[in-house]
Amino acid sequence: MSKVSTGKVGKPRYIFITGGVVSSLGKGLASASLGALLQARGYKVRLRKLDPYLNVDPGTMSPYQHGECYVTDDGAETDLDLGHYERFTGVSAHQSDNITTGRIYSNIIEKERRGDYLGATVQVIPHVTNEIKDFVLSDAGEDVDFVLCEVGGTVGDIEGLPFFEALRQLGQELGREQVLFMHVTLLPYIATAGEVKTKPTQHSVKELRSIGIQPDILLCRADREISKSDIRKIALFCNVRESAVIQGLDARSIYDVPLAYHAEGLDSEVLRHFGMETRKRINLRRWRAISETLHNPDGEVNIAVVGKYTVLPDAYKSITEALVHGGIANKVKVNIKWIESEEFSKSGSEVLSGMDGVLVPGGFGERGAEGKIQAVTYARENNVPYFGICFGMQMAVIEAARNLAQIEAAGSTEFGPTDEPIVGLMTEWLKGNEKQTRDAGTDLGGTMRLGAYPAVLDKGSLVAKMYNSTHIEERHRHRYEVNNAYIDRLEAVGVKFSGMSPDGILPEIIEIPDHPWFIGVQYHPELKSRPFAPHPLFAGFVAAALKQSRLV
Repeated sequence: MSKVSTGKVGKPRYIFITGGVVSSLGKGLASASLGALLQARGYKVRLRKLDPYLNVDPGTMSPYQHGECYVTDDGAETDLDLGHYERFTGVSAHQSDNITTGRIYSNIIEKERRGDYLGATVQVIPHVTNEIKDFVLSDAGEDVDFVLCEVGGTVGDIEGLPFFEALRQLGQELGREQVLFMHVTLLPYIATAGEVKTKPTQHSVKELRSIGIQPDILLCRADREISKSDIRKIALFCNVRESAVIQGLDARSIYDVPLAYHAEGLDSEVLRHFGMETRKRINLRRWRAISETLHNPDGEVNIAVVGKYTVLPDAYKSITEALVHGGIANKVKVNIKWIESEEFSKSGSEVLSGMDGVLVPGGFGERGAEGKIQAVTYARENNVPYFGICFGMQMAVIEAARNLAQIEAAGSTEFGPTDEPIVGLMTEWLKGNEKQTRDAGTDLGGTMRLGAYPAVLDKGSLVAKMYNSTHIEERHRHRYEVNNAYIDRLEAVGVKFSGMSPDGILPEIIEIPDHPWFIGVQYHPELKSRPFAPHPLFAGFVAAALKQSRLV
């Protein structure tokens, strides 16, 4: 049998995923799902994202603009689609898996200033396109069979043109046997005509072909079954095989998508394109088990997420999915009630009535902070399971300082000068300043504690029991820390600092032992949760909420 027919290759094959017609069609989920399907066939995959916007990274972007900023183990602030990649494949992403136009131009300008181009005129072609190609072809890891690269935005966007040109060049240089283009489009249903329209897809493909890229597979998103006649029409006018027109129907859960795309033959079509064995057995048992649990739960719990960006759920995408994973671990459905933290100034804590658990996620800035503190008070005083993440832990510590330790002026230097700096910049504690002031820096990019850091847990603590370990490593994204000068006063009133950095300087975890379930963590555990490996803290939180629901 030849090397190609066995599917094992000496170098990776590249799958480029582009989008057309409109944004938000689910290119990220399509990429993640295809990666999961190829994995289930025994192949090793890596997923990457090319973002055409001019920001160097999403680190300084508002969650209202771009959803959450996803952080990798090595401290990269990346697009939220990398979260989908990790959740679906379990393959940890790296800084080398996400690049933006801003990063590319930054690299090019740095090289030009050093004289690396030897006086040449720096241009989009070849310098920008070469930089993009270098990123795509950079080391994907040992024995990787497929590299899936998603291009952000839609074909026709002016900022995306250098990316499409770079991919066109790669298609020519590597050849059809090593490159596949998959285009995700929309088939809208026009109610007054009673028809699904294929013309937007035809125009999108025409736009793609005008820049030299012929798609090999069309993934057509629709809210209803696509007729055979429409599939034939799309195949004819877009110059693809009928079998390569894959319908992507709306699914009840994102975790049904790999199963749905497999049923439509997406992974088989990819292998067929590369001349690889399509009859190779695929193992989808864990995806079927997840789907079965999601759609046939044994019960349900109601969780309130009290945040400041709740008008855009994508701002807390990883939180949402980690709660779903916690539900999977406990075989229950998790109903999330999004509560804007500023609402507390109008209606008070009664908005939390009937909730089985309260989660306060991360955030930046003073807006909504007092509402979050009120949410902490409600959960603590009413014995409702509480989970504070990053900023949510800091607000829990401030709440305890004010209401348990009677430190009335307790605050955070993030909000301005304070006489009782319970939370502040780590550099301020190390300097030993008596009064803390706002950070005077102006460059907010890269000034945070980012990526994976270790922590040591107290033996016998609730968190050590849930982790089944006293040594952990979790991902961080924050500038401010809890001031360890207040630990003794807080522990005297029942707040246990059950996790610290290995040097004992930085508080990582708090819990209240006398409470049914009250935990705050400085890091972001949601970033490491997977549907087939729910994070222990989210599994434990949902379990506590389930117990609470049965007490009511």
